[in-house]
Amino acid sequence: MPFVIMTRSATLAIGSILFLMGAFVCAAQTYDDKIRETYDFPFGPGKISVPGNAATESNAFIPAKAFLSADYCGRCHAEAYHQWRQSLHSNSFRTPFYRTSVNILRDTKGIEFTRHCDSCHSPIAVVSGALTKNSQVDRSFDRDGLTCTTCHSIQRVQPTLGNGSYVMAVPAVMVDENGKRIPGEVPDSEIRAHPERHSKAVMQDFYHTSEFCSACHKANLPNPLNGYKWIRAFTAYDEWQNSKFSKRNPLTFYSADMQVCQNCHMRRVVPTLQEDGAKKGTFVSHRWLAGNTAVPFYYGFDEQLAKTEEFLKSGMYLNIDLFAIRKPQSDEVFAPLGSAAFEISPNETIETMVVIQNKNIGHSLIPEVRDLYEAWLEFAVADSSGKEIYHSGFLNPDGAIDERAHSFTNRPVDAKGEFVDNHKVFTIHSVAYDNTIQSGRSALVRYRFRIPADAKGPLTFSARVNYRHLRQSYLNNIFGPDHPAYPIVELGTRTRKFNLGKNLPGVQDPQDNPDWMRWNNLGIAYMDQLQYSDSLAVFKQVVQLRPDYADGYINLALTHIQWEKYAEARPYLEKALALSANNARALYYLGLVERRAGNCDAEIADFKKVVEQYPKSIDARRELGISYYQNHRYDEARAQFEALQAIEPDDLAAHYNLAVIYRRMGMKERSAQEAAMFATKQVDPGAPTYSLDFLRKHPEISIESSPWHVHEQ
Repeated sequence: MPFVIMTRSATLAIGSILFLMGAFVCAAQTYDDKIRETYDFPFGPGKISVPGNAATESNAFIPAKAFLSADYCGRCHAEAYHQWRQSLHSNSFRTPFYRTSVNILRDTKGIEFTRHCDSCHSPIAVVSGALTKNSQVDRSFDRDGLTCTTCHSIQRVQPTLGNGSYVMAVPAVMVDENGKRIPGEVPDSEIRAHPERHSKAVMQDFYHTSEFCSACHKANLPNPLNGYKWIRAFTAYDEWQNSKFSKRNPLTFYSADMQVCQNCHMRRVVPTLQEDGAKKGTFVSHRWLAGNTAVPFYYGFDEQLAKTEEFLKSGMYLNIDLFAIRKPQSDEVFAPLGSAAFEISPNETIETMVVIQNKNIGHSLIPEVRDLYEAWLEFAVADSSGKEIYHSGFLNPDGAIDERAHSFTNRPVDAKGEFVDNHKVFTIHSVAYDNTIQSGRSALVRYRFRIPADAKGPLTFSARVNYRHLRQSYLNNIFGPDHPAYPIVELGTRTRKFNLGKNLPGVQDPQDNPDWMRWNNLGIAYMDQLQYSDSLAVFKQVVQLRPDYADGYINLALTHIQWEKYAEARPYLEKALALSANNARALYYLGLVERRAGNCDAEIADFKKVVEQYPKSIDARRELGISYYQNHRYDEARAQFEALQAIEPDDLAAHYNLAVIYRRMGMKERSAQEAAMFATKQVDPGAPTYSLDFLRKHPEISIESSPWHVHEQ
């Protein structure tokens, strides 16, 4: 029967509702029984979405026809419909980019394995039981990907597991007077007569949280998918949670106001079409602007493409700093440029140090499927005649990026040490390198070149971060080499001119951060590149410029701790706490120092203070749990590790310690479960050999695997 409610009266008759709802329940049960007769359950009885995590409220299959069309919703929400149609959500399944990869999985391993991908890319296919051999389910819903009643039928999210970890109810656009959901279409007049009932059916408070997004914007590759072991895939949600924008992590280098995913990707806009959901003249965008320029380019969605490029080009996300010039012969460093005097001469070899700060992105640069996206630093030097002196990060004639370019991507490899092309994620065993920049952190990129004897000054130095969606070789795999050039967007740029000869200080660039912050970003980059001596020297420069800056002293302490020089860290932490009493970041690191010194009570006290201020801090919960465990306070340790798992269910320390604690408490079954999770989630000690094989085969890019390296002419 069609899942449509038809009434003649202006108000829904209770009897009619009960009759139609009863009929729906019967039809749905019949549908579920029919699907289960032929549905393949290779990963366990009743597990409808494994290797994904999607679930339905009743654990029953939901008929595809129960998901109302976007056209129906668009009658009252024309603006939302217009934006959605051009969005990535609307086109999550049908694009050749996604279909190329998922079809390889289907043809290689079987359609049941595609439930892993389609739990996010095509939820209706998963919950309707379409992803099984010889399915008879009508797949016309594929063209709409994530339609209105997929997201708006989700009742809860399973605690940040990812891989489509939502629980979906039968779609409804209205509830009755008792709050019971009414399946099927409802006349527009009924919705307008009872907007509060419509809102109750299609809205949930948690839709406004990052946890809602985590259902799909976090992913892993589980054993049922790859037959190998659990591997992290992408963690945009976890990256946000560890960023300054979540206000959950006391260990960030900088602070900011609380921002959830929706604040950036669903900003309020003024609708130009009918939009009954608008409030005070604005409406939350349903374009979900982010980084995908390929889909709107492919489909000719010019409006979506223009707004995506505008979003990416805002200039607010990255800070690009032409920070220093170093002379390798003498090891002299002149910094920060604009504030330091220096000389450069023809026929001289110099090294330029460029610092890229991930300033205002709530996740990494690049997030998610880094093997498919391309972001890279283009660096060029030219003399006054326009003669090119050095250029890294240019495009070759075939559209491929210069092999010497510094990219913010990764290279996953398989068990043969080969690059995992075409996003065949089920073959990934290791990652040869990952040059992403985490939120709030910085990267240092070095370029060494010789200034020609005949160069004419002044010299122009330029650095820009370019971005292309998707990787050129992947586009070639899909379309062949003769496809249009896909858009390249400049995410940020910086240019400076320097004289041949003397360059005096005081030539400031309005884009520059204050000098203390420029040094601070360099110190962060040095630390991430394991150059602790240089990091210490730089952070000392920071506190010299800002003696009142508590985080400067904490950064000095952190560098010592990373270097395993705990005693040397203590005075800096005490100085920070004198400047900023009860500073959670300082207390956390002081707790580590107290642990190394054997001061158990002080260690626990410090971590407790951090947890009191930041109850959702992953690191603080973990360390407090370890402290309790080491002091044989097992009940308290258990409480911390269980709280940690509620925040981050994939935390290895929680799995390991709970396995031991449960065992000691006689909870053998739970202990075994945690031990099994630890065993599959810990890194395979043999995995680095696959990466080494790849790097040996590709010396042209092996330099990218080094924590720090120089790009030479």
